[in-house]
Amino acid sequence: MKDGWIKVAAGTPKIRVAGCRYNAEQIFTLMREAAKQEVRVLALPELCLTGYTCGDLFLQDTLLDGAEEGLKTILEATKNLDMLTAVGLPVRNRWDNKLYNCAAVIHKGEILRLIPKTYLPNYGEFYEERWFASGKNVDVLVDLAGETNVHLTDSVILACETMPNLVVGVEICEDLWAPEPPSTALARAGATLILNLSASNEVVGKADYRRQLVCGQSAGQICGYVYAGAGEGESSTDLVFGGHNLIAENGALLAERRFASGLTISEIDVDKLVYERRRMNTFTPPASTPMENAHATGIGRSFFSLEPCTTSLTRYISPSPFIPEDDRARAERCEEILRIAALGLKKRLEHTGAKTAVVGLSGGLDSTLAVLITVVAMGMLGRPATDIIAVTMPCFGTTDRTRGNAVELAERLGCTLRRIDIGRAVKVHFDDIGQSMDRHDVTFENGQARERTQVLMDIANQENGLVVGTGDLSELALGWCTYNGDHMSMYAVNASIPKTLVRHLVSFVCGDKREDEPELSAVLADILATPVSPELLPAIEGKISQKTEELVGPYELHDFYLYYAIRWGFPPRKVLRLAEQAFGLRYGREELVKWLRNFYRRFFGQQFKRSCLPDGPKVGSVALSPRGDWRMPSDAVAALWLEELSSFS
Repeated sequence: MKDGWIKVAAGTPKIRVAGCRYNAEQIFTLMREAAKQEVRVLALPELCLTGYTCGDLFLQDTLLDGAEEGLKTILEATKNLDMLTAVGLPVRNRWDNKLYNCAAVIHKGEILRLIPKTYLPNYGEFYEERWFASGKNVDVLVDLAGETNVHLTDSVILACETMPNLVVGVEICEDLWAPEPPSTALARAGATLILNLSASNEVVGKADYRRQLVCGQSAGQICGYVYAGAGEGESSTDLVFGGHNLIAENGALLAERRFASGLTISEIDVDKLVYERRRMNTFTPPASTPMENAHATGIGRSFFSLEPCTTSLTRYISPSPFIPEDDRARAERCEEILRIAALGLKKRLEHTGAKTAVVGLSGGLDSTLAVLITVVAMGMLGRPATDIIAVTMPCFGTTDRTRGNAVELAERLGCTLRRIDIGRAVKVHFDDIGQSMDRHDVTFENGQARERTQVLMDIANQENGLVVGTGDLSELALGWCTYNGDHMSMYAVNASIPKTLVRHLVSFVCGDKREDEPELSAVLADILATPVSPELLPAIEGKISQKTEELVGPYELHDFYLYYAIRWGFPPRKVLRLAEQAFGLRYGREELVKWLRNFYRRFFGQQFKRSCLPDGPKVGSVALSPRGDWRMPSDAVAALWLEELSSFS
């Protein structure tokens, strides 16, 4: 529960059709097992106390009495379990002589609510209307399993008093298939976690459809979704049930199990869901307060409490959140990003009527990616690569390796190459301002960066061109760019691409060109193997002396921090916890804290650079454009964030 995590499970017990006593034993045994594994919210299948396939036996009191006794046994056996559980069973309303297909939501031996199924299938192999009444707009009190005046209603969500962002809604099987699933209204009323008790049979292709429904509903409603399917023990007279269990969060499938009984477990981050709802104002609740909300939607709130605890994480946390780990998905992502960025540049070149695109080539990753994107854009325009002016501008820190790679890259791509040594111009400028060549300070470094930008801008003026920027998202987050130097361009194609992804994009092109253009692939491979550096300090024995990651920290950490601290708004303690989970033994806590402090310090302190960024295409879910995704005052202070980290130092 700490940091917004709640451990949830979908469970499929082994059952016997109409064997209520046996089924109750299997259910409370599974509940106890779930509790041992720290599960706090558990969904079980539709009508699992009787079996879904009882047919006309549902109309007989003997079965219904058995279901009540079974529920009573479960309540007694689990009265000490601090776990919210939804159990499926048939429930009689003796006042109107109706039978409802219900979820009994129980906690510590008490029935909190009975929630009926709204949409009853009556087609194909399903005939639920033969036995059950729809629970639509039902709001009654019933006596059940020894408890009196149990509230049976389709219009309720259950809110956890000890974890305010955990609000649970329940729907049953076919409800999800309906044009307006109950979970839509439940989520708008505040539910962050939806439980679905289901008995969906197996036919070819149906599992894919269920998976799409569950993931799609969790995305559309920005919620967690736990789907528990009936399985082993159901009648095989005409149907087979495979116990398909699914857990999804905001469109992402976290866990899945099929053709097996038992538990499917993962963790839902309800704080993350609430943050996303707050950020996306298209997710609009019907009213501003719970009381107004209940009045507007007819959905009330019931309350329960779970003992606070620290939720152990079993779900995988990728150390590279911007990069798919599946080879095929990664290749598709790289192809898509290159096209998106190139489309943006294509439009800008068309709109401005630019005759050329001017790119400064350093022999490093960022400028390599920028020129690769520019080549794609020119291809989209039907223009030759010679319309790209690639400018290499060696100075005091440039090594033969990077200079040679820049030249060869331009030649292999067919660009128009210009070589301009800026050393003499920089020295004249240093003489003008009284800067000693022996003083290797920030002025020494930035003077070179600004001279390069001036050269590019002037060439663009000469050639009726447009300067294509090379700076990436990670550098912008850290402010690792020279104000009005590499910070500035006429269109910044890399502006929303983090450094770790830059590397994978260049690697993708490198692999793609390996057979058809081996020389181009070879130079890209050497660029990938070159240490990341601005090369603004003199080389030592011909080798790079200034390595960026030794100064600002590993980019894999900063990109991880950027994703969770900025995209999801996680507090520092939670970002740190996720980093420890993701990176394992690769970094100790002390090192993680050191670079996380540096991330916050630089991110806040360097906002003024991001406040005046040039245009650039957004390609992913994280961007720092002051006109779009990130609007922050340049004078904001990081004190609160750094204070929270101080306890981990």
